[in-house]
Amino acid sequence: MGWNKLIIAALLFIPSSWTKVTRLNNAIQTAEKSYAEARYEDAIRDHQLLIDEFQYGSFALDFDLGLSNHYAGKTDEAMAFYDQATQSKDKNLASFSFNQAGIILGNKKEYQAALSKFQSALIQNPLNEQARYNYELLARWLKRDEERKQQEQNKPEPSEFAKRKKAEADRLVEQFRFKDALKIMEEALAQDSTVAAYQDFMTTLKDVVEIDEK
Repeated sequence: MGWNKLIIAALLFIPSSWTKVTRLNNAIQTAEKSYAEARYEDAIRDHQLLIDEFQYGSFALDFDLGLSNHYAGKTDEAMAFYDQATQSKDKNLASFSFNQAGIILGNKKEYQAALSKFQSALIQNPLNEQARYNYELLARWLKRDEERKQQEQNKPEPSEFAKRKKAEADRLVEQFRFKDALKIMEEALAQDSTVAAYQDFMTTLKDVVEIDEK
């Protein structure tokens, strides 16, 4: 028997599972490469192939598909994959999945839902510094925003006297006489409580005066 026939005969005895494993490994490497090269549409296709052709599924694959869809601008699809990956018993993976979902919700201005996702990320892994930063930043912003809204609601309607004093202060600001402008507003506030409607303006004047006097 010639060498060629021996080689063919040997190949016939290689289990089909071996070739499937080889093809699977190649498919995984292709998916990893397309993502690493920021070809996100290709990465989506290549990762989906692992599911469709090889019935290969894992929470890590869900996370990868979440990232690929996220960076491809397909946020609804990304959210679905992130939500699946949050069910992983791997707390690090679940934590990062919650964090990524929070980022999507934050960008959609669904702030309370985003805050909840960041909190879940920290419950899964308290050492996830990215999630901690996102949680603290958003929580602080929401608190300030609520305070600002309350201040806006509680602002009095300025009287005609208050409006005149504000106009005087504006003219002084145009001349860079910030201290004089602040003095006018403070004296006006002592006479008319509705001058408080211009509290933000007065706060800015105070900041400028403090800088000038340093």
